[in-house]
Amino acid sequence: MTETNTGAPPRKPLLLNAFTMNAVSHVAYGLWRHPADQHHRHTDLDYWQELGRLLDGSGFDNLFIADALGLLDTYGGNAGASLARGVQSPLTDPLLVASGIAAVTEKLGITITVSTTYEHPWLLARKFTTLDHATNGRIGWNLVTSQLESAARNLGLKTQVEHDLRYDRADEFLEVAYKLWLSSWEDGAAVRDKGSDRNPDGMFTDPAKVQPIDHKGRFFTVPGPYIAEPSPQRVPVLMQAGASPRGVAFAARHAEVIFVVGADDEAIRRNILKTKAAAAREGRTQDAIQFVTSVSVVTAATDEEARAKLEEYRRYFDFEGAVIHYAASTNIDFSSYGPDTPIRQIDTQSSRGLLGMFTAQESGRDWTLKDALAPEHGFGRSRVFVGSGKSVAEALDRWTEATGLDGINLLHIVSPASFADFIEHVIPELRKRGRIRDDRPAATLRERLFEQQSPLPATDHPAHTLSLIPARQAVADKDNAA
Repeated sequence: MTETNTGAPPRKPLLLNAFTMNAVSHVAYGLWRHPADQHHRHTDLDYWQELGRLLDGSGFDNLFIADALGLLDTYGGNAGASLARGVQSPLTDPLLVASGIAAVTEKLGITITVSTTYEHPWLLARKFTTLDHATNGRIGWNLVTSQLESAARNLGLKTQVEHDLRYDRADEFLEVAYKLWLSSWEDGAAVRDKGSDRNPDGMFTDPAKVQPIDHKGRFFTVPGPYIAEPSPQRVPVLMQAGASPRGVAFAARHAEVIFVVGADDEAIRRNILKTKAAAAREGRTQDAIQFVTSVSVVTAATDEEARAKLEEYRRYFDFEGAVIHYAASTNIDFSSYGPDTPIRQIDTQSSRGLLGMFTAQESGRDWTLKDALAPEHGFGRSRVFVGSGKSVAEALDRWTEATGLDGINLLHIVSPASFADFIEHVIPELRKRGRIRDDRPAATLRERLFEQQSPLPATDHPAHTLSLIPARQAVADKDNAA
């Protein structure tokens, strides 16, 4: 645990994710127009490597890259507004830049968003195994089931797969992946014997230690054995953001880090407690999951300079861009709604959590589109902290303690300046307060985040039970009965 310089007891380090997207803009709507913003270079590998070098060893734990599989075409019934305003488009594949970032970093985790709805577990498992090898165990997977109607249409469907059915498929997807990652290859299967008395002709892999998984389920049939030898973590660190009742159940079962949402502090705290209770019902411990939420930070040498910087940034903020994004996320066309229209719960096959968080049923008050997406002194739906490094660190410290959060997904308003400012001004102050973790040489991402000795998921994680192939399960059941 990190020591403090204040004489206070040791504090739990914050999980710090740098949060971005492989698009011309993420969720700082309109800020791509700011002269300092470099995120328009997202198609250049040099940009990603520069960002990786900036974050590596800085106090940030992880670079978290969001993704989507379609254009935002709900607002006005077409993609014209999102394209013209640069709202999450154009957008390229983050999975393919991860190894380039890994090549120039040593400590930074790299978490990539990939949908279970439009992938196959055999193919995706191998991609993450490859990246876990390439990063020496620093890869994470942000699990999503996809919320865009445009993605469904472009990938061969007439409309979205029904909301809860997407999670049913994701449950089985992970069961298959766990079996491939944890059960098919035993430890020591790759012996790499170039020739010995025991194996005069040499043996690279011991066939007796590689097993089929023989999975036959509702959605997938995967006999195996797995095609790739185990990587350092075997299972990437699993992150998820389910907020609907079905999404919470899925996250409570599988996620190690949960991206929690809430319209206010009390809602965030309530959602954390709700998810912890669901995780306990799955047999997981209280500290099995860490919770983060998205925030923006505007910081400088003094509070006055930070406030001036905020006002400069706000001149570029695009409220309509925020509405365009929210419309696509919830699959509700808000183009005919005024800014003072109250948000109401509507049955949708897209993100029920993002819609429900601003309803009176959930928050206890009416929220208009303007309240939710263009708060005074804010940028979109996320909380904004403004001030000197000391002011922001103190505020983050109090806020995370009050809500029960374990960390943050730091959104960039302009990139890379937002991250550089946070590193220069806020991280030193957080370090004084014991909120930045000490470096662990050669640690995997999971070892770093959970301060554990094993790179594998915790023993109470379902990866261990779901990954048991039938023959091994029968033996385990017999041993337990004895």
